[in-house]
Amino acid sequence: MYVKQTAGIHHITAIVGHPQENVDFYAGVLGLRLVKKTINFDDPGTYHLYFGNDGGKPGTIITFFPWAGAYQGKIGGGQVGVTTYVIPVGSMKFWEKRFSKFNMEFKKTERFGETYLEFADVHGLQLELVEREEGELNNWTTGDVTPEIAIKGFGGAVLLSIHPEKTNDTLEKVMGLKEVGKEDDLVRFQSYGEIGNIIDVKQTPIGRGRMGVGTVHHIAWRAKDDVDHLDWQEYLANKGYGVTDIKDRNYFNAIYFREPGEILFEIATDPPGFAHDESYETMGQELKLPSQYEQYRDQLNRRLIPLET
Repeated sequence: MYVKQTAGIHHITAIVGHPQENVDFYAGVLGLRLVKKTINFDDPGTYHLYFGNDGGKPGTIITFFPWAGAYQGKIGGGQVGVTTYVIPVGSMKFWEKRFSKFNMEFKKTERFGETYLEFADVHGLQLELVEREEGELNNWTTGDVTPEIAIKGFGGAVLLSIHPEKTNDTLEKVMGLKEVGKEDDLVRFQSYGEIGNIIDVKQTPIGRGRMGVGTVHHIAWRAKDDVDHLDWQEYLANKGYGVTDIKDRNYFNAIYFREPGEILFEIATDPPGFAHDESYETMGQELKLPSQYEQYRDQLNRRLIPLET
């Protein structure tokens, strides 16, 4: 049986609260680069903010729909439960001290022989850091966060499923990840990429979550290019998945489908990336709009909450 393979996570998109609080946490505390400030193409009165490594490479990007005053969500089945970031080996102590400096609650846990630093962002999104050798250094320096200790990108994610065994099958028999371990209530899968490559699936079925502030909206997987993307679309349709038409997201093309455990999956192309409408040096500085919304720039600037990085 032919099984396509994804290199791993392309990006993760979550719902959060006030956009300034979102920027302050991910750029100010975690030291990620705000690589793109644009709008939600389906709700243009709302920002779509992208944070990643210095170049905004696939496997490093977390994106947000920030709605100030929106209701709090409930993390549960059909969602990414925890988003994992990978940091350089030997940098954990720095992050413990940094979180203490910002009066953040955190704790250390162990699984599959690795130590994790668990914490939540300002809006309740569940995150963790893990040290690994794999993955190139993030050359973005901001304040005390230098490349030797900076977040490199995603380590992976913990998935919460309505039907865990079906989610396992999707990861292994559709997305091409390999089962590499079992521990307690988790099954671990791995893709061939260096980052965003480790997925743990909780094996106890979880009651449905509720979308809202502090929850992940979807997880996106990598396609190499537009040709590979079209192949993914046909491949998924042939396997009976209700896959969408291709959506042009300006920085990648996207297709979506909901796997049987009710987690929303996206497949996104690596190109063209985030520097095609801004230079590497200026990424994230200006509000970038797709062509269909450019005529509304003044109106949108009046409506959107001003941001400072």
